[in-house]
Amino acid sequence: MINIMVAGVGGQGLVLATKIIAQAGMKAGYDVKTNDVVGLSQRGGMVWGSVRIGEEVNSPNIPVGEGDIILGMEPLESLRWSYLLKDGGKVIVNTKRTYPSSVILEKDRYPDEDIEELKDKYDVTLIDALKLAKEAGNIKAANTIMIGTLAKYLDISTSIWEEVLRDNVPKKAVEDNILAFYKGYYHGKKE
Repeated sequence: MINIMVAGVGGQGLVLATKIIAQAGMKAGYDVKTNDVVGLSQRGGMVWGSVRIGEEVNSPNIPVGEGDIILGMEPLESLRWSYLLKDGGKVIVNTKRTYPSSVILEKDRYPDEDIEELKDKYDVTLIDALKLAKEAGNIKAANTIMIGTLAKYLDISTSIWEEVLRDNVPKKAVEDNILAFYKGYYHGKKE
């Protein structure tokens, strides 16, 4: 069983990302359970989704300490959900910050040190998804960069990921999203 938490803020395409991951798992023949919470997304607040992929999955909820991967669309949200991970779990973090209003109003500080400390306990991959999405031709494909980065840790063929992307992104953005997927997939790999 693979337990994935997708964490971010409203407007980052988290619901679509969760759907794409779940559909790829199903097309690969796995049992998949998923859920998401988007109520705060209207105000740029935190949103999250869980995807559990395996031979038999009975619940979409990830038990504390059993998470395998956090796909963090925003660093603070990666930190917020890290308690779910097992020791040595994987954290894939988009480095683009979205500051909460308490930080903007200078009532709180952005927890840079706490985010940096994730590296002490987990396998952390930092990725500038916005930069790579621009290189792919569509800044709206940052979440697809993140999905591509996640995909290299799952036993799902790239052809399935391509099929699911084609089924779920707007037709005019398909090629940009496929390119974005592969930019994420090959990011950090040695030639």
